Amino acid sequence: MTKDVIALTERMPDAPSILAGLLAGGPDLRVETTGEGAVIQLCDAEGRPLVSIEAPLMLQVPGEADRLLGPGTAPSGDGPAWWIEARATTGLPGAERLAGAFAARLTMLLGGRVWPPDAPGTTGAARPVDVSGITAVPVPAAAQPAVDMLTDQAAIVLQDRPVVPMTSWLSEVLRATVESDRALQIVTPPHCRLSLATRTLLQSTPSRWVVQDERCGYYDGLTGAVLRWQDGAFVPDRGEDGETPVADAFTETARTARTEERQLVVSFRTEHRPEADLVLGGALEAAWQALTGAPPAGWGTAEPAGLTWSRRQLTDLAYRRAPEPTWTMAVGTPDRPAVATLRVERTPDGVEEDITLTLGYGPGEKPPLDALPALAGELVTRYGLKTMVCQLREARRDLTAPPRFERLPVPYAFVLGAEGVREAGRDRAGRPPLPEAPVRLGPDARPGFFYALGDGESDEGWAALETLIRHLRSAEG
Repeated sequence: MTKDVIALTERMPDAPSILAGLLAGGPDLRVETTGEGAVIQLCDAEGRPLVSIEAPLMLQVPGEADRLLGPGTAPSGDGPAWWIEARATTGLPGAERLAGAFAARLTMLLGGRVWPPDAPGTTGAARPVDVSGITAVPVPAAAQPAVDMLTDQAAIVLQDRPVVPMTSWLSEVLRATVESDRALQIVTPPHCRLSLATRTLLQSTPSRWVVQDERCGYYDGLTGAVLRWQDGAFVPDRGEDGETPVADAFTETARTARTEERQLVVSFRTEHRPEADLVLGGALEAAWQALTGAPPAGWGTAEPAGLTWSRRQLTDLAYRRAPEPTWTMAVGTPDRPAVATLRVERTPDGVEEDITLTLGYGPGEKPPLDALPALAGELVTRYGLKTMVCQLREARRDLTAPPRFERLPVPYAFVLGAEGVREAGRDRAGRPPLPEAPVRLGPDARPGFFYALGDGESDEGWAALETLIRHLRSAEG
């Protein structure tokens, strides 16, 4: 199923090297552009694409290639690398050889590596690939370069990678499907995992992760529901009783294995006045510093995150996109897995940042729970914190999502900002029906409160959070 081939080069691709790569299929193929020139396509005689090639992306963040493609993938050396992704049209073996030959030629000229290393076409890449007899099928006008099948109900994307990232291609497909009232459905073999960014965006839209399974055919990689193909999309396979079975592959490991790996999930919202000198990203940087000892390593609007962390660049991007919301992600260093998603949006009251920071810990590593009250105090005092929820989860240290059952996060703490305290009433907010008294945060004139909910392991955290929210909301009545 692998149709994506990536060239990771040590030197910046220039026009001659790109041209040499494009000639991998000989001089008879046509070259077209799409996506306002961001994507080059090698096409057959009728102008139908065989291979789509994305513009080179400079990776300034150490560890990004290894995070998404596996250890040892990145080119050697301490300098930046360039990520050039080629996607072959599905169902054409010759197209896949053409993509491999393109990538191999680039790395021959510029140094670096090809992923996957055994991709068809990478051996003997100096010779043009024989493309005689290769003819692409017509492409629907609404299709994107990453789409393998487009129906009235869904855009189907086939992937076979160690980790399926939210690339700029997938991000564009997701946007297009939402606008056209379709669903994005990513189909993978069972050994694939989703990146945190991909899982987050799939769960927030009418999309689906479809996993191939030799026993039941297909199942949803996030819920385990057995699926079947119907009317142009994968849908839950309901039995005669109207219930959808759960795939054995999704639950069998959960019945036999537990893990000592943990994730700390910190979700919070801040709101700022729309002042001319406002610089975004301060709350995220403060949280990262408090929980890891360093700021984020990089950021971007898709994966891989190729830019070094910059609050000013983040602010400029959000300013250019306003009044539309801006979605970005940030990543950490290889020694401390950390990924954050950040959504910036103009509201009637100002500028809101909606942030979820997730950090991974292995056996013997303890999440820095003691740092959370001080972090909450800083966010209340300096960054206009509205609310914050801190949760612990039994899940992979590398923050990827496997196609099997994972236990839900368990609430550990909740933080109410100054405005929420004012709305609930200071006395009521300061005396909740919880075993532990809350910790007052920030200035006395406009305080927030930090509420301990449990140990982050048992379900008592959910009951405590429900009790607290009901108590705070009763003030509105």
